[in-house]
Amino acid sequence: MTDLELFDATDAVINKDIRPFIEADGGRIQLKRIKDGIVFVELAGACAGCPGAVMTLKGGVERILQTKLDGIKEVRLDM
Repeated sequence: MTDLELFDATDAVINKDIRPFIEADGGRIQLKRIKDGIVFVELAGACAGCPGAVMTLKGGVERILQTKLDGIKEVRLDM
């Protein structure tokens, strides 16, 4: 799967399976880019600067994406 195809598939999973939970806690997530299987996202709203953001990113977002999509190596914050 190309990075563009992976971007579209990742965006769909974020919209369906991840965004509703993050928004329920007052946060926002936006897929910024994918390079070589590494997903870069931006967290905003209540998630920006939250001490639990790293746990949400690794234990939630990364785990869900890796479970649902082949080719996801890691999820990182886009700085």
